[in-house]
Amino acid sequence: MKVSQFFDPQLLSKYNTSGPRYTSYPTALEFHDDFKHDDFIHAVESSPNRELSLYVHIPFCHTLCYYCGCNKVITRHRDKADIYLDYLAQEIALQAPLFTEYKVKQLHWGGGTPSFLTHKQITTLVELLKEKFDFSDELEMSIEIDPREIEMDLAEHLFSLGFNRLSLGVQDLDLKVQEAINRVQSTEFIGDFIGHAKSVGFQSINIDLIYGLPHQTLENFKKTLDKAHEWDVDRISLFSYAHIPSRFSSQRKLRDEWLPDVKLKFALMKLSIETLCDYGYDFIGMDHFAKPNDELSIAQKNGTLHRNFQGYTTKGGCDLLGLGVSSISSIGRSFAQNIKDLQSYYKAIENQQHALERGVSLTDDDILRGEVIRELMCNLYVNKEKINEKYGISFDEYFAQDLPLLNTFIEDNLVENSPTFIQIDPKARLLVRNICMSFDAYMKKHVNQQRFSRVI
Repeated sequence: MKVSQFFDPQLLSKYNTSGPRYTSYPTALEFHDDFKHDDFIHAVESSPNRELSLYVHIPFCHTLCYYCGCNKVITRHRDKADIYLDYLAQEIALQAPLFTEYKVKQLHWGGGTPSFLTHKQITTLVELLKEKFDFSDELEMSIEIDPREIEMDLAEHLFSLGFNRLSLGVQDLDLKVQEAINRVQSTEFIGDFIGHAKSVGFQSINIDLIYGLPHQTLENFKKTLDKAHEWDVDRISLFSYAHIPSRFSSQRKLRDEWLPDVKLKFALMKLSIETLCDYGYDFIGMDHFAKPNDELSIAQKNGTLHRNFQGYTTKGGCDLLGLGVSSISSIGRSFAQNIKDLQSYYKAIENQQHALERGVSLTDDDILRGEVIRELMCNLYVNKEKINEKYGISFDEYFAQDLPLLNTFIEDNLVENSPTFIQIDPKARLLVRNICMSFDAYMKKHVNQQRFSRVI
């Protein structure tokens, strides 16, 4: 892979607009409160899938990271988690009977900060999930960790419960950057914890990094990238900081003059991709890196990479059930989201016996366009003949109003549109979101795209 091909500054500048990340199609902006719990039940009953991925949202964090746009509750009182876990247990007991015919292949805990929980709380929740759902013997169990508020023995405890993947929020190792974003942490401890987790038996460790944060420079971010290589982590998620203070009030604490300008942010992105590829990682999709023997790398090479609300994944055949405040489910021909506010979530569990707030039932057109967008996002390629056979259409006729939107990309030699396939050139990988918008039937409703982050 020639990494240099990704970085034509004129093209990146030309196409650096705002757009969806396409962890779903339609995106969450199309969810509505006309979607009811009966619709969710119908989606479960009519789904052809009988394999399940579980996502559990733990919203609590000890401190506020100023860049964060996640749904979280800032507190240092662990007893609040006891209350939450009581309601979460009720939701689990209410939802599990709908999925008795399913086999759970994947379990992921996100947040917030799941490592906010005590060892006892973690054990109780794992045991409850295993009691209520039918877990596969070959279960992928992963959890997100904040390395600032944990002890070394957390690794043993998680491994003993069956967790086999860890993801650590690192973001940046430079002290000035950390102080600006209110996330000061110990580089030495992170390295020691990663090494300890490997010795305990963890076979897959991911770290999250962010470029575009306040005070980042090429020199100091290169040190972070070098350290990731030194730690020998298996996967790296590299995200572009989306500065949208109008939506996320904590971001107002980050002064505009602290942020890298467009030119420097491009340079930080370029440095990151070049450095990680030089270190031997495969570039997965548009923002992930993995060792060549990792499942994500193998799936991308095989054309079986998938994308959902958790990003790139190998578990494309599973329905996804979200549990906890704000969590999102993808079941059969539907998406559904729980209530985002914690107290309202509690009241809904008590009064409604579920926490669903909004969602959307997918039309045939949604299903078709979703597959086209997902194929482009994951594999940079769509086989028109396979789509024609699967859906009983003529691709070029069906998308007659959409295909002309590809012309500007074709003129810039970024896309090839042949009678039998659409191929995104590797040098356009960073612009795949722009290209996918050509097939998004809802985009015309969002002329003002400020609800979305910039693609670079």
